[in-house]
Amino acid sequence: MKHFVLICFALGLSMTGFAQNDTKLSSVDFVAVLNNNHAETLYYYENNWKALREAALTNGYIASYQLLEIEPSEVTPYTFILITTYANATQYENREAHFEALIKASGGLKLLNAKQPKDFRQVVHGQDPVKNH
Repeated sequence: MKHFVLICFALGLSMTGFAQNDTKLSSVDFVAVLNNNHAETLYYYENNWKALREAALTNGYIASYQLLEIEPSEVTPYTFILITTYANATQYENREAHFEALIKASGGLKLLNAKQPKDFRQVVHGQDPVKNH
């Protein structure tokens, strides 16, 4: 009986570990467009952020991503919402190394014109990690 209880306890611990590793985690950024530079900001996110997420998805580094656009207001002072979702804690923990490798392979930053990202966009708020239920 003692062994049965220990085996059940051990199985319970291992199941808990697997369940936690299967929890999807997301990173969410809220981005404001600066100085009416909407075209620069959209180009930047479509040709850098989105392109990297497509490569990450292909390589199995992420579960999904979304690039959302809203009309900014007093309550929501941002235009873009960027969501990257990781299938589990392992993908999330390896995100920096994976994106560094993809950035190196991408051939560098793509910009619409000579304006640098700090000149046309600002991350108003970032939330990391966000649990998906």
